[in-house]
Amino acid sequence: MTVSPTPHRSVVNALTIDVEDYFQVSAFAPYIRRDEWPTRECRVERNVHLILDMLDRHDTRATFFTLGWLSDRYPALVHEIARRGHEVASHGHGHERVSDLTPEGFRQDLMRAKASLEDAAGQAVLGYRAPSFSIGQDNLWALDVLLQTGHRYSSSIYPIAHDHYGMPDAPRFAYAARQGLIEVPPTTLHLAGRNLPSSGGGFFRLFPYALSRWMIRQVNEREGQAAVFYFHPWEVDPEQPRVAGADPKSKFRHYLNLSRMQPRLERLLADFRWGRMDQIFLPTAETQVQHA
Repeated sequence: MTVSPTPHRSVVNALTIDVEDYFQVSAFAPYIRRDEWPTRECRVERNVHLILDMLDRHDTRATFFTLGWLSDRYPALVHEIARRGHEVASHGHGHERVSDLTPEGFRQDLMRAKASLEDAAGQAVLGYRAPSFSIGQDNLWALDVLLQTGHRYSSSIYPIAHDHYGMPDAPRFAYAARQGLIEVPPTTLHLAGRNLPSSGGGFFRLFPYALSRWMIRQVNEREGQAAVFYFHPWEVDPEQPRVAGADPKSKFRHYLNLSRMQPRLERLLADFRWGRMDQIFLPTAETQVQHA
């Protein structure tokens, strides 16, 4: 289906935050054992409150893909996210890659997270994002499990080539992955025969801001599509503890330009219109999505 280009200020893009702390990042898993998590300095409350205040200043609502592990420990924080008008969605319970789980293990992780998040937020959890975008060609059974556990959308299949994740041939925009479940991929720009990441995370810290803004505008204006942007609370925390012994590539990706992240986000919030995933993609899902 062809979509007429739309001026970028009339398009509402989806702003998403993957709520995990610095010690839970997949790249640091070889250096921080899971049983060490409770002993680490947790900075997620401070960082999420900073983000909530920033969103309030820009009168912006967003979707917070939140770990059940954090919801168990900070239910008041999850409640505050919902109270301020944001969507609480699931990032799984223990930040385990779906590719490392069996279907039953994935089901248990989903249900544990969903129960914790719904209890804390007082709202239904409809959305899910896999840690490290770990749903791809080899484990598409995960979509069936998501549908069976009451989720209505996923944002877990990244249509790029990456050393840790990605499914380059997947659709670039929202599509019906299963009857009753849509997949809403992080945004890419198709250029020179390949999909370029243009939806946040480490790429947003690596690229000049002007390039990131240009890519989102291309998606809004040339393709008439809403962008899906993501970042993490630890990315607005340049003072976070450093992880000892991590390899140079992981340290570069994690710590690059942390001090520039918040000012860039402030510009991004001013340059585009933003909203929640559920309000953008679910109300008219039948007419908005492509069919895979």
